[in-house]
Amino acid sequence: MNEACPPRIDGNAAAALIEPLTELVMRAGEAILAVNRSAMKVEGKSDGSPVTEADLAADRIIAEGLARLAPNVPSLSEERTRLARPPYRDSFFLVDPLDGTKEFVAGRNEFTVNLALVTEGTPLLGIVGAPALGVIWRGIVGRGAERLIVRDGAAPIVESIRTRPHPPRGNPWTVAVSRSHGDARTEAFIAGRGGAVRAELGSAVKFGRAAEGKVDIYPRLAPTCEWDVAAGHAVVTAAGGKITDSHGAALHFGLRDDFIVPEFIAWGDPAAAP
Repeated sequence: MNEACPPRIDGNAAAALIEPLTELVMRAGEAILAVNRSAMKVEGKSDGSPVTEADLAADRIIAEGLARLAPNVPSLSEERTRLARPPYRDSFFLVDPLDGTKEFVAGRNEFTVNLALVTEGTPLLGIVGAPALGVIWRGIVGRGAERLIVRDGAAPIVESIRTRPHPPRGNPWTVAVSRSHGDARTEAFIAGRGGAVRAELGSAVKFGRAAEGKVDIYPRLAPTCEWDVAAGHAVVTAAGGKITDSHGAALHFGLRDDFIVPEFIAWGDPAAAP
């Protein structure tokens, strides 16, 4: 899976890849939607999280597509961690073929396909597809972000998106919170900033809503995995936001053996970050 000298992909090379990568995310989303949720088999992984045939079908499409589009660039998928060879110090793809499997299994529509290109530990390109919502958020850091509205049989409608300025302290602000993964530290963070309006959302949809200026902050002060974060990290950053830990430090990807992100806060307005 890792080449001896994998290439370092910069913004220009990423721009050349974003359309075919978006097509891969769209195809993976179509494969997920084709699965009959009421009849599918749900299995448990070693960490207790569910995996379905939809996860595996989407992963297969993305893996085959990446091997064709960028055969010398390593890839790491949630469903293929056994093949991982960290650290990844140059460029690599980071994939969650079905983020929000619990949402998917429960019959809700807020699940996503996450595909990121990480260079030197920092997400450079991100694509977050929400197939059941008909939306794709994508961006390249330094080149802006977009929202694609996808409808059957029609070309996607492409719109530029930006994060929004944070309201003055004491004014109402909107925080994205997980429907499935609450934790005490995140709740304390929200409680410490008066005037919060909570928006309960699933999967990486929370990053998309921050990138398009629908929410102000998305905090998660509990451990999660790199493939849950990297694509959204790139999209929010490309849209004008910032992702940090609770102390304001940058996140790094592909260096840890366990691929854990201990905590993060997605700030729509970088001026609001520590």
